[in-house]
Amino acid sequence: MKYTTAAYLLTVTIISFLGYCVENIWLAVTQQYINNRNMYLPFLLGYGLTVVGIYLIFGTPKKWLRRKPANKYAIYFAYFLLMMILVSIGEILLGKTVEYFCEITYWNYEKLPFHLTKYTSLPTSMGFAGIIEFFMEYLMEPILSKVQQLPKTTLQILAVGFIILLVGDFVVSFRSMYLNKRPNYLWKYEITQNHFIRYHSIE
Repeated sequence: MKYTTAAYLLTVTIISFLGYCVENIWLAVTQQYINNRNMYLPFLLGYGLTVVGIYLIFGTPKKWLRRKPANKYAIYFAYFLLMMILVSIGEILLGKTVEYFCEITYWNYEKLPFHLTKYTSLPTSMGFAGIIEFFMEYLMEPILSKVQQLPKTTLQILAVGFIILLVGDFVVSFRSMYLNKRPNYLWKYEITQNHFIRYHSIE
């Protein structure tokens, strides 16, 4: 591989944090609040694993373009379409899995136009696909390159340490949802009212 395993693992952590930020920015703009996104730590592991997985399996639009440089717009459209399909499938699988095991609706897009089940819709799939394509085109390899430049021991310690924290947080958070049959709400900040709410665990 071009990059080390530790570089990929630390990049998973970085993207997991960015995913957490993206979801809260969306909430802030559309619902005027932010919250803990069902996690104890400010990371959403699914984002990191998904984006790094896509990179390892499908590469970037630039790599596609090197194979057929004459078909620039067709390549970008095909990559975007693939990301839309992957996002839609991933959202449905995750939503249905959480609903089955935790007996909760993890999120609901039924109020959005062109929704397919309550867990995916054309607007959200297009939005995520656009973000992923932009990230892959302009940010993925620069981030990996910067991460790879860290001293080897430092990189390994950071990568392993953060992955242990993220996996542990994921397990503990979903265990809470499984046992309590409700989202793992810890806190919520209502922006327009400048009101911070802290929830109490019922475990």
